[in-house]
Amino acid sequence: MDFRHLGRSGLMVSEISYGNWITHGSQVEEEAAVACVNAALDEGITTFDTADVYAGTRAESVLGRALKGQRRESLEIFTKVYWPTGEGRNDRGLSRKHIMESINGSLKRLQTDYVDLYQAHRFDYETPLEETLRAFDDLVRQGKVLYIGVSEWTAEQIARALKIADDMGFDRIVSNQPQYNMLWRVIETEVVPLCEKEGLGQVVFSPLQQGVLTGKYLPGQPPPAGSRATDDKSGANFIARHVGNEDLLTRVQRLKPLAEQAGLDMAQLALAWVLQNGNVSSAIIGATRPEQVRGNVKAAGVKLGDDLLAEIDKVLEGHIERDPAKTVSPAQRP
Repeated sequence: MDFRHLGRSGLMVSEISYGNWITHGSQVEEEAAVACVNAALDEGITTFDTADVYAGTRAESVLGRALKGQRRESLEIFTKVYWPTGEGRNDRGLSRKHIMESINGSLKRLQTDYVDLYQAHRFDYETPLEETLRAFDDLVRQGKVLYIGVSEWTAEQIARALKIADDMGFDRIVSNQPQYNMLWRVIETEVVPLCEKEGLGQVVFSPLQQGVLTGKYLPGQPPPAGSRATDDKSGANFIARHVGNEDLLTRVQRLKPLAEQAGLDMAQLALAWVLQNGNVSSAIIGATRPEQVRGNVKAAGVKLGDDLLAEIDKVLEGHIERDPAKTVSPAQRP
């Protein structure tokens, strides 16, 4: 496993990190989830990403139990706050009240005294940014959080937060967690240049576009039984528009010889592509079986040639989304 700095911070993270967005506590049984975490540890993954909202808080609990007994100092545990975790009006958002209560719940479920990175899961238009950043800064000073990050924020929102932190002497954001892959490149025009300048790293999710870029969804055929596209609990709605797009699926199949040319399978090619971006600190993978983890980690350290990258762009032309306006947070708390 290769390692990179999280942005310009001193924290090192594994190039491939393990996340449990729609698997732990939902799609797979706990025994399988623990087996996947153990496989990740065996392969040198030290960075684990979750969120309080995943599987209604159950994902954090499963991860906490799976990591129990591991040397805490050898791990980087990330979680997030924003989405609803209860029925109350303050059980959501980035108010001081919810942040303070949410971190305590997360620490209890994760069975740890601190998290390495605490991330604002979306931008909260209903809370003054100063209030949110002061609450995060207080958690750093209390030792419950070591670093602060955001997820799916626009360049303008990140820039505002950095200015406030600088003006008020708060700890600065060190990372952003966006969706990023061969098909979804909306961070490239605005977010990445800002983050390169300001020292933030990207911890990207969906590098395989929910499995579409693995080539398992074939044009003219129904989705494979047991795949994410057939399971409402595992986020089928996130990929419905892709698995129903015959031209896209046909083009994805044309990536297979390119992967073979690089000595990779399709999933490894997609992960290696993401890691070519120097602003990416880590790419998050999910898994339902240990063998998926063992295969995916082989993308770490792989260098793709410029000619191959150009061929990938040519194959996917017309299906690549680059509009930065596609990065959005709810206008009101959910």
